[in-house]
Amino acid sequence: MRNLVIVILSLISTIAYSQKGTIRGTVYDGSTGETLVGVSVVIKGTYTGTATDLDGKFALETEPGIYDLQLSFISFQPLTVEGVEVKSGDVTVLNSLELGESTVELEDVVVTARAIRNTEAALQTMKAKSSVMLDGISAAKMELIGDGTAVEAAQRVTGVTIEDGKYVYVRGLGDRYSKTILNGVDIPGLDPDRNSLQMDIFPTNLIDNMMVSKNFTADMPADFTGGLLNVTTKDFPDKKVFSVSAGTAFNPDVHLNENFLSYDGGNTDFLGFDDGTRALPNRARQSNILTPVSGDPQDEVVDFIRSFDPQLAAKEQTSLMDYSLGFSFGNQIDLDNESEKSPKLGYIFSLSYKTEYDYDNKVQYGEYQRSIDPDTYEMRYATRQNGRMGEQNVLVGLLGGIAYKTNFTKYRFTAMHLQNGVSRAGKFSIDNDASAVGQSGYYAESDNLEYNQRSLTNFLLSGTHLFQESGWEIDWRLSPTFSSSEDPDIRKTAFTFRSDDDVMFNAGAGGNPSRIWRELNEINATAKIDVSKDYTFGGDDAKLKFGASHNYKQRDYEILFFDVQFFGGQSWDEPDASQVLNPENLYPNQPNAIYYQSGNNNPNPNAYESNIHNTAAYISNEFSLFKNFKSILGVRMENFVQRHTGRDQGYANGDTRNGRNLDNDKVLESLDFFPSVNLIYALSEKQNLRVAYSRTIARPSFKELSFAQILDPISNRIFNGSLFSYSDWDGNLVETRIDNMDLRWELFGDRAQNVSASVFYKQFDKPIELVRIPQQQTSTEYQPRNVGDGQLYGFEFEFSKNLDFVSPVLKYFNINSNVTLVKSEIEMTDSEYNSRKTYEKTGETIDDTRDMAGQSPYVVNAGFTYNNYESGFAAGLFYNVKGETLSIVGAGLFPDIYIKPFHSLNFSVNKKFGEDQNTKVDFKISNVLNQKHETYYQSYGAQNQVYNIFNPGRTFSVGLSYEF
Repeated sequence: MRNLVIVILSLISTIAYSQKGTIRGTVYDGSTGETLVGVSVVIKGTYTGTATDLDGKFALETEPGIYDLQLSFISFQPLTVEGVEVKSGDVTVLNSLELGESTVELEDVVVTARAIRNTEAALQTMKAKSSVMLDGISAAKMELIGDGTAVEAAQRVTGVTIEDGKYVYVRGLGDRYSKTILNGVDIPGLDPDRNSLQMDIFPTNLIDNMMVSKNFTADMPADFTGGLLNVTTKDFPDKKVFSVSAGTAFNPDVHLNENFLSYDGGNTDFLGFDDGTRALPNRARQSNILTPVSGDPQDEVVDFIRSFDPQLAAKEQTSLMDYSLGFSFGNQIDLDNESEKSPKLGYIFSLSYKTEYDYDNKVQYGEYQRSIDPDTYEMRYATRQNGRMGEQNVLVGLLGGIAYKTNFTKYRFTAMHLQNGVSRAGKFSIDNDASAVGQSGYYAESDNLEYNQRSLTNFLLSGTHLFQESGWEIDWRLSPTFSSSEDPDIRKTAFTFRSDDDVMFNAGAGGNPSRIWRELNEINATAKIDVSKDYTFGGDDAKLKFGASHNYKQRDYEILFFDVQFFGGQSWDEPDASQVLNPENLYPNQPNAIYYQSGNNNPNPNAYESNIHNTAAYISNEFSLFKNFKSILGVRMENFVQRHTGRDQGYANGDTRNGRNLDNDKVLESLDFFPSVNLIYALSEKQNLRVAYSRTIARPSFKELSFAQILDPISNRIFNGSLFSYSDWDGNLVETRIDNMDLRWELFGDRAQNVSASVFYKQFDKPIELVRIPQQQTSTEYQPRNVGDGQLYGFEFEFSKNLDFVSPVLKYFNINSNVTLVKSEIEMTDSEYNSRKTYEKTGETIDDTRDMAGQSPYVVNAGFTYNNYESGFAAGLFYNVKGETLSIVGAGLFPDIYIKPFHSLNFSVNKKFGEDQNTKVDFKISNVLNQKHETYYQSYGAQNQVYNIFNPGRTFSVGLSYEF
C-alpha cells in the first residue's frame, strides 16, 4: 500500500511540475561496449547531478534550457556533452555516451549532444569486443530507420533470413538448427514444433535490441547450431511512449476477389479463436457413440447426427483487404525526485491486431514415383491435386511489463499473450492413377474446411543484483509459458466419380466424408540463475561466470476422427457438398441414411502425453593470456530426460502381446557436456581475428518422438512419429550432436559499417531428417529418422558500407550483403543406399553420400538503403535467395523432394513528419518479382515434377503511425 501511495503521489508530482524537463542517457565503456555503473553525471556549473545505475542509465530533471553535461569516472577520460537542449515537460535522450580509458597524454573529450543522439557506436563496440560472433540492431537504430516491427528490423541484421514473413533463420540452416529466445529465456512459439518465435508481433518501440549469436558459449542453451536470436524488450523506456498505428495491404490476386473461398465460422473468429461453433458434440466423446448399427434408439441417433455442424462445402465470397492496428504506451517514473539515487518504476504495454487474407486459384499437390525399369527415366504420377484455396489469418498480440530499479538492483515482470486463428477453405480435383504402384485409380472432387486456433501465454519474473564493490552480479529468471493448438472440426468431403454422371462416396477411392478434431496443450517452465565475478588477470580485466537452469515441458495431445457411413445404399444427383448433410439425407431417411462412425479406439493410438526435464549447469572464464588476445573457455552440462505415454495401433486394437504401450517411459535420456573455446586476437582497435570451437545438440520434438499419425487433410500426406518401427528403421530416434568450428576475420567501422570473412565446418552425428517411408506405397507417409553421419563446410562473406566514400552526396546511402556458400554431405545408411541402387537408372552412378536435408548450398542476402535521419526519410530494397535445398529424403520407389529457390525482393519506404517527427507513413511492396513457392520431385534424367506449388502474389501495403 505504501508503494502504491508513492506511485500515485509521483504521478501527481509529475503532472504538477511538468514545466521541468528531463535528461536521460546511457553510458558505455568505449573499449568494451559494456555499460558503466556509478559514473558521475553533473550539469556543468551547477550542483545538479546523479550517477548511473546497474544498467548504465541516468536521469536528471531540470528547468528548460540548453546545458553542458560533465561525465567522470575513475580511470576514464572525462566527457563533456555540449548543447543538451531541455524542453518543458519533455525528455531529452542521449542514446550512447562513451567514456574512453584515461591516459596522461589525452585531454578531456568534448562532443555535441546532436552527435551523441545519432550514434550507434556502442553497439559496434559491443560487437567488436563480444565473446561470440555477434550481429544485431539496437533500439536507437530501429528508431532512426523507422522499422515498425521486429521482423522488419531483423532483415537488416547480417546473415539473417526471414521465412514466411515472420521466422528468423541464420546462415541458411532451417528451424531445427536456429533458435529464438525472448529476454534471455527459452519460450516456444505459436507453432509448438518450431524453435523460432513469430517476430511480426513485436513493435520496435518495445524492443531494446535484437542480437544474433552465430556461435555457442557455455551460458547459452546448447540446442542450436546456426544461430541464436535474443530479443530483449524494454523495461524502462528512455522517454514516454504513447503511439497508435494502422495499416492495410492489397494483393491484386487476393483482395476484393469475389471468388475467394471461405465458410461460416463462429462469432469470435475475428479475435483468433472459435466460440464453440466447431466444438465436438459431447456425446462424441463416449466410448461407443450412437449408431443405428448398435441398435441405439432412433430418436437419440438422429439427435446425435444433427449435433454436428451440417456445413461441408466451401463457398465463394468477396475477400476484404488486409488490415492491422497497433497501440503501445510506456514510461518510467522517479519514485523520489529529491534523491540522487531515486528508485524508478518503469512500465510498458502493447496491443497489436492483424488480419490477413490469402487466396491461390492454382494450388497444386503431386505424388510421383520412379519406374523400376532402369531405362525409363520419367516419373509417373500416383496422385495429382489441383484446386484453389482461401485463407484468413488473425493474429492478436498483447505485451505488458512493469519493472522496479534502484542503482544496484532491478526487478522485472513481463506478460505476453498471443492468439492466432486461421480459417481455410478449398476446392480440389483429385486424379489417382491405377497404373502407379499401390494405387486403385479414381477421380474425385473435394471440399476442404479447416480452422486452427493457437494461443501462447508467457510470464517472466526476473531480478538483477549488482555488488559493485566486490564485482559480483547475480541474475535470476523464472518464466512459465502456457500454449495450446486446436484444430476443431476439420472437414473433408470428396465425391468419387465412377462416370461423368455417376458419383458416390467410396472409402477405397476419394473416401467417405470425414471430420477430425485435434487438440494440443503444453506447459513450458524455465528457471535459471547466472552469477558473474569481475576480477583482474595479469593486470587485465577478466570475468568468471557460472550458473544453472531447469526447463520442464509437458504436452498433452489427442486426435479424434469420425467419418460418415450409409445405412444402406447411396444416391446423389450431383457432387454438391453443401447438400450432403441436408435432413433428407440423414438417417433414417433413405436411400443415403447418413450416420457417423467413430474411428477412435480405446485407448486412442493418436493420443499421447510427453514430458521433458532438462537440468543444466555451466562455468566459463573470460581472460587475456597476453595483450590483445582474449580467451573464453567454458563447459555446459545438460541432463535431458524425455518420457512418453502412448501406444501404437496394434496395442490399441487389442494386440497386447505384439503391440507397444508406453506409460511415462523414458524415450530419451542423456547427460552431455558441451565445451566451448573462443579465441579472439585484436589486430587493431576495430579489427579481430576469431577462432571458435563448440559442441551443440539438436533434439527431436515431442511429436517426432511419439506414436502420433498426423494427417494433412488437403494433401492426404501423413506424418508418422519415429517410434513406429519398420524393416529398415528400429523406432529409436536419438539426438544429433554437432561439432562446430569457425574462423572469422572482421573489421568494424563507424555508423554500423563492417566487413568480415568466415570459414566454418560442422560435423553432425546422427542428424535427424524427414524420410519418405518406402514400405507405405498405398499412402503417402513420412517419418523423422536418424540418417548417416554428415558434415558441412562453408564460406561466408558479409559487409555493410556507407557510400559516402564514392561521393559526399551519397552519405545517406548504404549497401550491405551476406553471401554464404556451403557444401554438405550425408553418409547414407546401408538401407538407404541399397534402396537407391535398386532404382538406379542406366548411366546413373549412385554414390554413398548425398546432400544434407534442410541445408542450402548457397544463401544470398542483400540490401540497398537510404536513411536521411534529419529529414526522417528512409527507403530500402532487400533481396534474399536460398539455393535448391533437399527437403524430404526419398527412398526406393519415391524420389527426393527439393525446394526451388525463391527470389524474395521487397521494397519499403517510410517518411516521418512533424517538428518532432512523431508521425510516420510507410509503404511496402512484398514479393516484387511475383515468385512462387515451389517444391518438386527430382530424379536422375527426369523432368522435375510438382510436390507443392503456392503463389503468394505481390502485395502492396501502407501504414500510418503517430506517437504522442
